[in-house]
Amino acid sequence: MKGHEVEVRVRYGETDQMGVVYHGSYVPYFEIGRVEWLRNKGVSYKSLEESGIALPIVSMHLNYKKSARYDDLLTINTKLKKYSGVKIEFDCEIRNENQELLTTAHFILVFLDIKNGKPILPPQFILDILETEI
Repeated sequence: MKGHEVEVRVRYGETDQMGVVYHGSYVPYFEIGRVEWLRNKGVSYKSLEESGIALPIVSMHLNYKKSARYDDLLTINTKLKKYSGVKIEFDCEIRNENQELLTTAHFILVFLDIKNGKPILPPQFILDILETEI
């Protein structure tokens, strides 16, 4: 999968008593991937929110293949799959240090006007970024 990669080390608090990453801990890992994907393009979530735009998740699908464990160094790969109108879609995956595929995910987010809570088209500077990624 071609895309942006970021590494995260599994912390003890993200695991169960057996040292296996709790299933709910994967969602924040994927959030790190999306935030860093955007930052790598020169835009921060903070700057988006300051300009009145939010990007909430409206759909997510995770597929667990193999367990991550305490102290594993994980690579989160985030790739823009498509965008259309107010929606943006990402395919993501997490691999361990041995390059074993642990988890895949698909996310759909919507550009939202923070003031009125309604979907909006992305601003031109975001469209410019999206055009170069597809």
